[in-house]
Amino acid sequence: MKIVTIPAGILETNCYLVQPDGSRMLYIIDPGGDAPEIAQAAARIDHDRCAVLLTHAHVDHISGLGELVRLLKPEYVYLRTPDVALYESPGNALEPYLPAAENLPKTTDHVDTADFRILPLPGHTPGGSGFLFPGDPATLFAGDTIFTGSVGRTDLPGGDTRALLDSIRTRLLTLPDNTILYPGHGPSTTVGRERKNNPYLQDSGYDQW
Repeated sequence: MKIVTIPAGILETNCYLVQPDGSRMLYIIDPGGDAPEIAQAAARIDHDRCAVLLTHAHVDHISGLGELVRLLKPEYVYLRTPDVALYESPGNALEPYLPAAENLPKTTDHVDTADFRILPLPGHTPGGSGFLFPGDPATLFAGDTIFTGSVGRTDLPGGDTRALLDSIRTRLLTLPDNTILYPGHGPSTTVGRERKNNPYLQDSGYDQW
């Protein structure tokens, strides 16, 4: 599988370009800014079609989307339904650094593909999602649910610490230890590494990590 990482926008959100082996589809995950750079990187990958996958709707993960859709014309933009209100909210901004995203396309909450599996990951936002691509090892694009040595913040509107830890415990840590985790910010890690070393999981109050 081909994976290209582009730290995009003022908060260097990881935008991922993902092409499964043997596929002519290119998936663009979380275009958080720098749409021309993302489009140029996409043009260097041999593909016929593209789609956008959003792990969640915080402004730093969608700021480049409107322009990117104009440049690349993806077949669809996926976002889980519980995050649509946040996606469409004019208050979804980090003023004065990141104004609300403009010219956003409609999204869909249904994707019919064998390329990946969608894991609901509520907690950081109500509609957070992970995209699990099969392989040996498998690869999960986890958004801001978990990071190397940390977890997503829950002090923003819609955040829920208990839901976040439940998502990690029941959806992420049930995956094989060699599963590669690509987070919304920072370097990649693995399920096993976070199970063993992530201090937020060790101090979470759960006893069955």
